[in-house]
Amino acid sequence: MQKNLFSSFLEQLTDDFTPVVAPRIFQESYIPLDLSSENNTLKDVDISSSKAMEQYINELLDESKAQVAYGGYLEKRAIYERSLHFNRQDPNTARNIHLGVDLWIGSGTDVLAVLDGTIHSFQDNTNFGDYGPTIILKHLLENHTFYTLYGHLSRESLASLKVGESVKKGQAIARLGSALLNGDYAPHLHFQIIKDLQGKKGDYPGVCSKTDLQYFSENCPDPNLLLKIYLKL
Repeated sequence: MQKNLFSSFLEQLTDDFTPVVAPRIFQESYIPLDLSSENNTLKDVDISSSKAMEQYINELLDESKAQVAYGGYLEKRAIYERSLHFNRQDPNTARNIHLGVDLWIGSGTDVLAVLDGTIHSFQDNTNFGDYGPTIILKHLLENHTFYTLYGHLSRESLASLKVGESVKKGQAIARLGSALLNGDYAPHLHFQIIKDLQGKKGDYPGVCSKTDLQYFSENCPDPNLLLKIYLKL
C-alpha cells in the first residue's frame, strides 16, 4: 500500500481517542510537549539528565493540571546527542528524528494494546539511550499486517510473555519502567507503528537520520492516526 492508503486504513481502525496508557485518564488531561531542538526553554534544562527531564515534565504537568504529556512524531531532538548509540559523531547520519509518539507519565503506569493482536516479540534493549524492555505486537486486520512497538517498559513486563499469545484492544500488556531500566529517560512510553519490521525482533529503530527520513516516515506513520489524541486541521 502507498503511504496515503496505509494511513487512511489506520485512521479508520479507531473512531475516537484511544489510550495506550492509563485507561482511566481522559483526553482532557493530556497536554502537548515540545522536546525539539528548536524549543528554547530546553536551554535551561539539562536534557542529558533523566532526573532533570522528569522534573521539567512534571512541572509542566502540574502547571497545566494535566496527567500525561505527549508528542514527538518526526521531531528533531538534541537529547540523542548524549549517546553514541545514535551515531552522534557524523551530522549527516546522526539519528535524531523521532519516529514514534512519547507519552510521559510515571513509572508503573499500565500500558495498553492499541488494537487486537498477538505478541510478535519482546526484548530488553540495554544500550544507553535505548528502549530498555520492549514489546512488539503483530496486527492482522482486514487482510493487512502491521506492527506496534511499546518501549521503555518495566523488566517485569517481559517476564510472563509468550510469542504468539493473543491480546485484546485495551488490555494491559505492560507497565512503564523507571530511568534505571528504560535507557535512562524520564518515565514514558514510546509508541510506534511499523509497516515492515525488516525481519527484526524485539527492537526496531525509533529514531532516524535526515538521510533516511523518507523511508522511515513512510514505514512508521503518525501514531496519532490510531490514538487520536489531537485532531489535525
